[in-house]
Amino acid sequence: MIDEEPPRRVSEPVLPKVRRSAFTRVLGSLFAFLFIVGGLLAALGSWAWLTFTAPGPLKDKKIYEIAKNLDRTQIAATLQDQGIIADARLFSAAAAVNAFRVGKLKPGEYEFPASASMYDVLGMITSGHFLTYKVTIPEGWTSQMVVARLTEQKELEGEIKIVPAEGSILPATYPFVRGQTREKLLEIMQAAQTKLLDTLWKARPPTTSIASPQELVTLASIVEKETGVAEERPKVASVFLNRLNEKMRLQSDPTTIYGIVGGKGKLDRPLSKADLEAPTPYNTYTISGLPPGPIANPGKAALEAVLNPDSTKYLYFVADGTGGHAFAATLDEHNANVKKWRAQQTGTDETVPAVIAPAATAQPDPNTVVNPALPEVPAQPVVAPPTAPPATPPPAAAPPAATEDPVPPEPVVDGEPVPPEPAIDAPQPAATVKPGSTVTVNGKKVPIPVPKKAKK
Repeated sequence: MIDEEPPRRVSEPVLPKVRRSAFTRVLGSLFAFLFIVGGLLAALGSWAWLTFTAPGPLKDKKIYEIAKNLDRTQIAATLQDQGIIADARLFSAAAAVNAFRVGKLKPGEYEFPASASMYDVLGMITSGHFLTYKVTIPEGWTSQMVVARLTEQKELEGEIKIVPAEGSILPATYPFVRGQTREKLLEIMQAAQTKLLDTLWKARPPTTSIASPQELVTLASIVEKETGVAEERPKVASVFLNRLNEKMRLQSDPTTIYGIVGGKGKLDRPLSKADLEAPTPYNTYTISGLPPGPIANPGKAALEAVLNPDSTKYLYFVADGTGGHAFAATLDEHNANVKKWRAQQTGTDETVPAVIAPAATAQPDPNTVVNPALPEVPAQPVVAPPTAPPATPPPAAAPPAATEDPVPPEPVVDGEPVPPEPAIDAPQPAATVKPGSTVTVNGKKVPIPVPKKAKK
C-alpha cells in the first residue's frame, strides 16, 4: 500500500506590476477634473437659470425709458437700479450670450409688467417691444386739423414743415412709439390712404360716373361732411350724383364754409346770405359741378358710398329732427319735408309756409334749386291793402310788407273813395269833383281851386 502524501500549498505566482504611462495618468486626471467642473457648472447653470426665470422684484408695472448710447452693462445696471431686475451681472451675461442668437438690446420706452423675470425683460428689450401710444384721426377732419392733433402729441418728435394735401390722409387710429417723428407718422397715414384708394378704384363698378380718383375723394369728402349717420352715406351720395347728372348745382354748405375758412374746417358763426352769394372756388351755390378739390379727409365708408350709391331719384334732403335726414325726389316732396322740420324746430304743429317753388319752370332750375341740406327762407306772404280807408285819417303805421305786385293806394275825395277806373270796354261816368273841395292822393290832401270871376 502506497502511502499518500499530504497535499501541499503552492504559492500563487507573483505577477509583475504594469505601470501606466504618464499620458494615461494625465488623461484620467483630466477626465476626473472635467467631471467635477461639469458638475459644478451644471449646478451653477441650474441656479442661474432658476434665478434668471424667477419672478422679478417689480411689485407693480413700470414704464421706463432706456436711454440711447448705453452699452450692455450700463443698461443692466440701470435696470437693477430701477428695481426691474435683481442681478445686473447675470442679466448682462445673458444679454451677451443672447446677442449672438437674437440681437443687441434696443433702447426705447418699455412698460415692464409686475414681477417680470429677467428672461421676460431681456426678451422685451431685444425684440423692441416698446410702449405703444395711439392717435385717432376722425373722419372728415381737414389736413390742417390733423397736423394740429399730431403737434399736440408730446411723445412724437420733430416738426411738420408742410401740411399734406387735403384728402390725402386716411382717417383711422394709428399706433406709434415715443420718439417717432411726426412727419414719419404722416407718411404712414398718407400711404394708407394711397393704398386704400388704389384698391377701391381698381374695384370700382363700370357704371360709376366718377371720372378719376381725385373726383372720388372730392365728392366723398362732401358726403363725409354732410352727414354723421353711417347708413345715410349711400343716399347722400346718390343725391349729389343725381344733381351732377342733372346739371344742377350741388349747393352744399360744407363746401361754402371751406371756401371761407379753408383748412381750419369750422366757421364760428352761421352762414349768411352774403356767404352763399360770395364767389369762391368752393362755393357750390355759385359754381357748377364739383369744387376744385376735397374739403376734408374722407374715410373708407364715404369713398365706398360714392362708388356704390343707393339707386334713387333723390335730389334733395333736409334734417328730419332726429339726427338724420329726409330725402325727396321732387321739390314738392322736399317742401313738405321742410315744413315738418320747421314745425319740429318751433315745437308746435302750426302751419308753416313751405318753400316756394320757382314759378318759371315746373322742374327746378339749375341756378335756383333749393339747398339740399338747408331749406331756403320762404317768401313773405302778400299783404293786400284795405278796400276802403276809415272816415278819419288813421295814425301813422309801419308800411306793409313788400310784395312782388304792389297795389297803389286809392284816392279819396272829401272822405269818400273814388271808384276804380272803368274797363275800356265798359265806359262809366267819371266822378264829379266840386270846386273848393279837397282830394286825398297818396295820403296828402290836395284842394281843388275855385275859379276866379272874370273882371268886367
